[in-house]
Amino acid sequence: MSLRGPNAVRARKRHPNHRLVKSHRSYAVGEIASLFNIHKNTVRRWFKAGLQLLDDRRPVLTLGRNLIAFLQSRSAGKKHHCGLGQMYCVRCRLPKFPAARMADYLPVTEKVGNLAAICPDCGSMMYRCISNARIQEVRGEMDITFPQALRQLGEISRPTVNSDLK
Repeated sequence: MSLRGPNAVRARKRHPNHRLVKSHRSYAVGEIASLFNIHKNTVRRWFKAGLQLLDDRRPVLTLGRNLIAFLQSRSAGKKHHCGLGQMYCVRCRLPKFPAARMADYLPVTEKVGNLAAICPDCGSMMYRCISNARIQEVRGEMDITFPQALRQLGEISRPTVNSDLK
């Protein structure tokens, strides 16, 4: 079964989507491989890594709920939760405190914005999406600046000399 269109991109991800699995079905190796568009040997490695077999007979089968639990446990083990005042550095792949404990708040909408800071180890930018209501509880010892927008020309009481406004 070859996937085309928007499902092809979704199925070829590095991390298989457990929501594609039906929990009440049993799956063979080939069915799992075609569901996620991966090689059969990858599925066989999952069985060696701890995916539960239905029984010891051939063909090798597993229950959908066992497959869902296995995929969820694999993805949960790789997650890193940021503590107070920490942001996740994509390059270092770890939560870290920003350099000089400083970050800028960049509003996206009225209620949500991004904290932007520099990683102290690799120097790359770190971002953390946060709501306005949660800034104080996530802040920790971090110094957050709220940059002001530049004033519009119409808001200035005395325009500059080189403008054409009358």
